[in-house]
Amino acid sequence: MTGAGTGTGTAAGAGAGGGTEAEARRRVAPEGRRFLRGHRGALARLAGWSLLESAHTFLGGYGVARALDDGFLAGRTGTGLAWLAAAAAGTLLGGFALRGVFAGLSDLVEPLRDGLVRRAVRQALDRAVADPARAPGAGAVSRLTQQTEMARDSFAGLVLTVRSFVFTAVGAFAGMAALAPVLLLVVVPPLLLGVAAFLATLGPMAAVQRGSLDTDEALADRLGELGEGLRDVVACGGQAAARDRVEPLIAAQETFARRLAHWAALRTLALGTAGRLPVVALLAAAPWLLAHGVTAGTLAGGLTYLVQALLPALDSLMTALGSAGTRLLVVLERFCDPAPTVAGDPVARPRPAGHPVRPADAAAAELRGVTFAYGPGAAPVLDVLDLVVRPGEHLAVVGPSGIGKSTLTALLAGTLAPDAGTVLVAGAPARREPDAGGPHAGGPDPRRTLLPQQAYVFTGTVRENLTHLSPDPGGDPRDPDARDPDARVRGAVSALGLDGLVERLGGLDGEVRPRLLSRGECQHLALAAAYLSPAPLLLLDEATCHMDPRTEERAERALAARPGTLVVVAHRVTSAARADRVLVLDGTRAVCGTHAELQLPTRSPLYRDLVGSWNGTADG
Repeated sequence: MTGAGTGTGTAAGAGAGGGTEAEARRRVAPEGRRFLRGHRGALARLAGWSLLESAHTFLGGYGVARALDDGFLAGRTGTGLAWLAAAAAGTLLGGFALRGVFAGLSDLVEPLRDGLVRRAVRQALDRAVADPARAPGAGAVSRLTQQTEMARDSFAGLVLTVRSFVFTAVGAFAGMAALAPVLLLVVVPPLLLGVAAFLATLGPMAAVQRGSLDTDEALADRLGELGEGLRDVVACGGQAAARDRVEPLIAAQETFARRLAHWAALRTLALGTAGRLPVVALLAAAPWLLAHGVTAGTLAGGLTYLVQALLPALDSLMTALGSAGTRLLVVLERFCDPAPTVAGDPVARPRPAGHPVRPADAAAAELRGVTFAYGPGAAPVLDVLDLVVRPGEHLAVVGPSGIGKSTLTALLAGTLAPDAGTVLVAGAPARREPDAGGPHAGGPDPRRTLLPQQAYVFTGTVRENLTHLSPDPGGDPRDPDARDPDARVRGAVSALGLDGLVERLGGLDGEVRPRLLSRGECQHLALAAAYLSPAPLLLLDEATCHMDPRTEERAERALAARPGTLVVVAHRVTSAARADRVLVLDGTRAVCGTHAELQLPTRSPLYRDLVGSWNGTADG
């Protein structure tokens, strides 16, 4: 049985924001190309209608030039009017083409929106399954509604303007080349200069847009939380505290709005440069052009291309890229699946206060090629199992009944010896030899505490039942709080939610009669004793199976927040979902990963079945 290594999984993230613009492009670009490849027919229809529209652009400037040179300036009024009529016919042609453009656009935009809605729902469900205690709230609703519509509108506007500019430029440049190629030498350089100035503003604007959306989601979540508990906030006089949680986000939104306005002003300057410099350059070069054989009609045609076609299309393009383009990039990044983490790379996860820093070169417990069978001829329960449990980690162990979960905890506790392989706890053999010396020889091993399914509760006081695993429950005598020897005991009672039971039993000096307690109450007292134990490794072998889910959750979270390492044989899906990693034993191999990772089709079919059966039991 192999495969339970030390790799960690990808944290199930909510949003995908927070990277640089280059990182955002790297994440969005592959999926964008895949979407466009899947809609080649719609793109071809859109390009065909747009090419027909570019004929309108070509006829606009060319007709004006020919009307002047071949018509009005040559004294042939009829010819001039005929060319103007041809330019007008191009306008009608452009209107007809635009109708087809919008029909083709809808074939691209609506599938994008539908796909984003499906992805938003899937991501929200995946996060809820990965961490039921932190199911997506208002932020997920914002992504499903506001951000999908934002992406749809931005994508439609961007496609429309990019298409318009590309095919308008084709018609305008073709017309200038047909009239006099030298016009391109005058117009194109200042045009490129303005475009370069504009493109330099896109990166900073995308970063500001990303920060604005992050803050918007955080504010939506925060307001949703406050809205649910508004009565309690008012009843407890917590308005000031609630305001303090919201006001920083509102201030951040205001800051982002100011920064957006700053970059919008710079973008307007770049737009002015790109939109005015080509006209100024053409007018300034007019005397030289006229002196070198360029006719007045050709000059007027070039000016028509600039003023009526190219520059308006460029202005629309820059406006769309500066607003819709950056916004679309940021929004689509949030719908991308989380980037995969390199196997073996530890992923930083927030730990509750009080956890020690995990040493990079140490292990709380380790199994190296461990094999164990109950008898010489029996099939191995564990077969060549490798496992590393890091200090401060919360590991859940799951699998069918009789698969070896209790055997694993017994090996870690040192109550069983492996047939082959090595079991280490804190770098030393887990099983101490009977004749081993040392300060703890003959007593309990201070490195770990094992709680079995049958909780050990004895006749005595509540204090005695809670402190029998702790040689000094009062703590360090140098600590001023140690003057009250019961302070830590009361802290444990509060942390695990035992206040009601302890009060019913008569306080810490009350008498415990095990036969008068339920099995869940016995387990609850035993967990408090483990909480007070100084052992850095806690092993819970179905130690919460008789407790209700809410009490179990509070107890496990308290034990996970306690300094040290927690290994839990889980019997509920919520218990496994709370752990840092989950070890799945299935009789042939072991698989270790996060709750979310193990539900992938390629990781552990058994774990997916177990989660389904747990959920079915809960529903029933």
